[in-house]
Amino acid sequence: MKIAVCIKQVPDTTDVKIDPKTNTLVREGVASITNPFDEYAVEEALLIKEKHGGEIHVISMGPPQAIEVLKNALAVGADKVYLVSDRAFAGADTLATAYTLSRTIQTIGDVDLVICGKQAIDGDTAQVGPGIATRLGIPQLTYVSKVKEIDFAKKRIVVERLLENGREIVESSLPALMTVVKDINEPRLPSLLGIKKAAKAQIPTLTAKDVGADENHIGLKGSPTWVMRVFSPEARGGSGEILKGELTEVVPLLVNKLMDTKFIK
Repeated sequence: MKIAVCIKQVPDTTDVKIDPKTNTLVREGVASITNPFDEYAVEEALLIKEKHGGEIHVISMGPPQAIEVLKNALAVGADKVYLVSDRAFAGADTLATAYTLSRTIQTIGDVDLVICGKQAIDGDTAQVGPGIATRLGIPQLTYVSKVKEIDFAKKRIVVERLLENGREIVESSLPALMTVVKDINEPRLPSLLGIKKAAKAQIPTLTAKDVGADENHIGLKGSPTWVMRVFSPEARGGSGEILKGELTEVVPLLVNKLMDTKFIK
């Protein structure tokens, strides 16, 4: 039994800077972390392995420094990790990224379950997980908050999905892909032994050729969407008034002002 987990390295900041020439994220000088939702994906894979056995294969597509998030995955218990990195992948949108990751999963072979975080905090599209499932031709189970049942022998999984207006129980055949929300578990911390092991590990790098990717489906060539312009909205002017005094004085005054401005009638 094999579980593949896709993770991403993202900037550890909400103050994201954009290169005005390339319209891409400026990553130099910015600390990076594992995408938080992906940590829940790794933890769920570990919990499933502890109960059912098997192997966990963790994949990250990105620049060479993304090795660090793969070492974190090794430190908590992943069996094998892969850095998918090639200059040919540069400029990939979510469609090209999903294609590349699906090719990597096919290269690993015989994967029973793919797990992704529900979305990456730097893009917030939630498109890559479903895109991988579409490329692989397998069912997708999104926004999973609980794995209720899983039977690899019978190739069956039952999950609970977190929806805006409630929860939904869904059954699917395996192999399948699921994206998880933070409600699903609590990610563990790595052990000292795990950290030492990960620090010494040699992380294999897979190129476009290694995963058999078609050059027309990767990087800018395989991306039908481009960022044409990135800008911050102009600050809108405004004014306000602070009412001071005793509560019995301020409340009637506030009500009168709201009625004058037609906010209340």
